[in-house]
This record gives sequence, structure tokens and C-alpha cells, in this order.
Amino acid sequence: MSAKWERDGDTNKGTLTFDIDVDTRKKGIDQAFAKTKKTLTVPGFRKGRIPRQIFNQMYGEETLYQDALNIVLPEAYEAAIKEAGIEPVDQPQVDVDSMEKNQPWVLKAVVTVKPDVKLGDYKGLTVPKQNTRVLVKDVDAELEKKRQQQAELVLKEDKPAANGDTVVIDYEGSVDGEKFDGGTADNYSLELGSNSFIPGFEDQLVGHKADENVDVKVTFPQDYQAKELQGKEALFKVTIHEVKEKQLPKLDDEFAKDVDEEVDSLEELKTKTKDQLKEQKEQAAHDAIEEAAIGQAVDNAEVKEIPQAMLDDDTNRQMQQYLANMQQQGINPEMYFQITGTKQEDLQKQFAEDAERRVKTNLVLEAIVEAEGIKPTDKEIAAEVKDLAQQYGMEEDAVSKALTPDMLAHDIAVKKAVDMLSDSAKQEKTSAKKSTKKDED
Repeated sequence: MSAKWERDGDTNKGTLTFDIDVDTRKKGIDQAFAKTKKTLTVPGFRKGRIPRQIFNQMYGEETLYQDALNIVLPEAYEAAIKEAGIEPVDQPQVDVDSMEKNQPWVLKAVVTVKPDVKLGDYKGLTVPKQNTRVLVKDVDAELEKKRQQQAELVLKEDKPAANGDTVVIDYEGSVDGEKFDGGTADNYSLELGSNSFIPGFEDQLVGHKADENVDVKVTFPQDYQAKELQGKEALFKVTIHEVKEKQLPKLDDEFAKDVDEEVDSLEELKTKTKDQLKEQKEQAAHDAIEEAAIGQAVDNAEVKEIPQAMLDDDTNRQMQQYLANMQQQGINPEMYFQITGTKQEDLQKQFAEDAERRVKTNLVLEAIVEAEGIKPTDKEIAAEVKDLAQQYGMEEDAVSKALTPDMLAHDIAVKKAVDMLSDSAKQEKTSAKKSTKKDED
């Protein structure tokens, strides 16, 4: 095996010239003959029993070359790119240069490879300082959120509805006097001020009481999911059956025990809530530092034009992963596109917008892995297999079969490169209003 790679100027394409040696070529021809003779019916021989010499005389050995090439080419191509030290990112265009009898076959493949990356600064980068302090108002806001979740709805007797109240309504919508799909419902519970309906709908129910009929006039937004209703004026005939207001529980020890069985008092709940918020802020700070450091490292790097094949692969991978996540929630692709009023092309276009940044980021991180000589150990790979098995509820053997050691090593190495970027980053203070001691918790 010999392989020679010649780049086409300053592009990411080039020609890979390689040969298939005589022994390999012969094995391929033998396999091609064994496959072909099974289909041949030759006078004087039982089907599939024609001798090789007779076949060569009747048809010529050359008739087996194409099938033989198809058999041996994949392995030969893999060996050639390994010897040439290149990383193709698309299917090659392979042409035969020479196929002489009893000589090595010579082939030329037009190959698109990963673009070169010229790294800039990526260590000790300066990133915005992250605030992980938890204030009294943060804890209070979280407790108020829990309090709202524990609220009970109580009927308002002969009182008008206000924002925050829930109304039970029947409604029937029409455009130009014609009803439309999804425009009718009975006994629907709607929280006023939740902005879950068309803009303006909920506002027009404020101030009305139970047993009242209200004509609600709205205009559908220009970006409404149902294209046939975009920008159209609609009339909804609404009947209000009930008006309910929230009754909030008192913020006391009993409330604390109701929302968290592990605490016995409001003070314990406050302390636990503070600890949880602290943990969340620290995680958010870590993520922000990591994102900022990666972003700067990518901005500081130079990457040649990214091949379209890499952008397409990334877009399709992101889209399939998104649809798979929807499937886990019980929403298949057909249902998703129906609910959102979109098509597969729309989703593909959405993910294509950021494909170049995602691909460049991955290329830069891989270049940092190479520059730093990051190589995961067998112990780290085994630990990753164990973590993935626990995460997805699979057997470790199943994970090992699904993900090759090279794939696992790649992912671990990239994670270590990211950790190195964020760990070496220096936080800078930003001008901000200082909190008072009274606000601190």
C-alpha cells in the first residue's frame, strides 16, 4: 500500500492517489468470481459450477474487476487515508487510474478534508466575573413562587374578574363570520394575565363577572402558527361561568412543612432554599465562565472555510437529536410539525443558522486537544462508560458496543480541553451596583 495526498491549492479539497496491491486485488477477484458463478448457467456445467479457467476464456477475468474493486475498496481507502494522515469529512469521488492485469490497481480519490485550524490565545483568558451571592430578595422570591404554587382557587361571588384570577369560559371564535379550527371550547379555565391566549383576549375579560357574555375582538399576530389566520381580525363570543381568585397560604411553619417534608420550620425552609439557590448560581457561573472562555478561544482562532458537508452533517445531527427528544416526550415528528405549523425544511433551516459556529467551536476544541496532547487514560474511558450506563439505564457492555473507544476518548478529551479553558480563565470585575448588607443573606 502506498498513498499520496496532494491538496488543491489553498482549499480543503485534494487528490488522494493510492494503490491496491496484487495480493489484495487477487483476493477481491476470487471473491467476485465466487459470487458471480452462482448466477451463471453454462452449457455442460451445473449452475454455479463453472471452473475459473473456463470462465476466463468465455467472459474474461476483466469482467470481474468492478465487483472485485467494490469488495476491496472500502478497506483499501481506509488504509490509504490513515497512511496519508488526512481526515475526510465527506464521501470521496473515486476514479480508476489504472487496472492492468497482474499489476497493482491505482486509484485517485477527490477528498474533502477537515479545515486547518490556527489557534490563537486560549489559556488564561479574561472573562466577566460571575456573582454567586444569594440575597434575601432571592430567597423571598423563591418562597413566593412556592407560595403561588400552593394557592387555592376560590370562587368570587358577584365580583369582577381581575388580573391573576381564573375564569371558566365557553368561547366560539370566527373570522369574517366563519368558524375556524381550534377556535371553540367549553368550560375552559384561563388565568387572566398569563398571556396564554392571543394578545388582547384576556384584557377584555378583566372587569366582567360570572354569567356575563362578552364579545372579544382581537387580531391574530403576523407570526401566528396557523398561517391562514395571520393578521386576521377575529370575534370571540365568550360566556363567563365562574370567576376564581387565588387564596395564598400564610408563610409560616405549616406552609414550610407542606412544601418540603424534610423541614420542620419556615427558617429551615429558608436555609435549604438559600443553599439550593447558591448551588444553582454556582453552576450557572461555571457554565457562563465556560461559555465565555470557549467563545473567546474560538474568536481568537483562524479556521479555513468550513466544508459544506460538515455544516450539513451538523445541521442534520442537531435536527435528529431535537426530534428524538420530542419523541421521548410522546411527540412524534409528524405531530410536532402539525402542532407548530412548520415543515422539516423549516426546522432544518433553523438549525443551519448556527451550524458554522458549532462546527468551528468543535474544530477549535479538537485542535486544542491535539496542541495540548490530551489523551484520556483507559481508567477515564472506563469511568465514562460507567457514567453513561447509569445515565441512560443501560448495561456497560451495551454502552461499550454502541460507542467505540475512539469515540469515547474523543469526547473525554474535548471535555478536558473545555475544563482547561474554564479553569485557566481569569474573572474580571464589572461595574455593578453593590448590594447593601441588609440585602445579603
